[in-house]
Parts: sequence; structure tokens; C-alpha cells
Amino acid sequence: MKNLKFGIAGILFGIILVKAEVISWFRIQEMFRLESFHMYGVIGSAIFTAMLGVLLIRKMGWRSMSGEEIVVRKKPFTKGNVFGGLIFGLGWAITGACPGPIFAQIGSGFTVVFITLLSAIAGTWAYGKWKDRLPH
Repeated sequence: MKNLKFGIAGILFGIILVKAEVISWFRIQEMFRLESFHMYGVIGSAIFTAMLGVLLIRKMGWRSMSGEEIVVRKKPFTKGNVFGGLIFGLGWAITGACPGPIFAQIGSGFTVVFITLLSAIAGTWAYGKWKDRLPH
């Protein structure tokens, strides 16, 4: 029962993703072909919202719902960020799905996205297995 609110929030978020057309393979292809501003607007507004949220958390000293301090650690930039971003972007362009909306796509009836989900799980497993040998 404790996690019911998170399940409801996830379902509502999935509905918003569907209605905003951000799970549309065609919208994603338009973005990668630089044919439409739609996805860039959605991503840009998400970045702005996250920046504002982090700023408010730091300035106001807000805490989590359980009273714990919220710490946003700075992460150093490495060449692994570039390689990881390229691999992520390539996978996104080929499949038309990034990890967040995969479940909304499956819930919308795009069952072929199960292959993308299994590939994402396999990629996560591979990273965990070989992360010590990768550039960080």
C-alpha cells in the first residue's frame, strides 16, 4: 500500500508521455533528423525544471519526505560520458525509445518495444559486468 502512490504517479506520468507524443517513434525520428522542435522543447523544459528544482533544493535546504537531507553530488566529466552518450543516442535513434518511456510504449500496445526493453536490460547487465574495465 505504501508504494501505491508511486504506482499511480507512474501511470499518470506514462499517460502524460503518451498524450505529449514523446513516445512516438516518428517524433523521435523528427528530432534526430532536425525536422521538428517538439522533442527539443520537451527535453529543454525538463532540463529547465530540473535545474530550477536543484537550485531550490540547495538554496532552501529542502529535505526528503522522510526528513533526510537531499544531496546532489557534483560528478566529474570524463571521456566515458562522451562514449556513453554516443551509445545511448545511437540506441535511441535506432529504436525510437529511451529507457523512461519504454514502459509507456509497451503500455500503449507497441509490443515490439519488449525487444528494446530486453536490450536495455542486457546493456545494463553488460555495464555492471565490465564497468571496472571501462573509462570513467
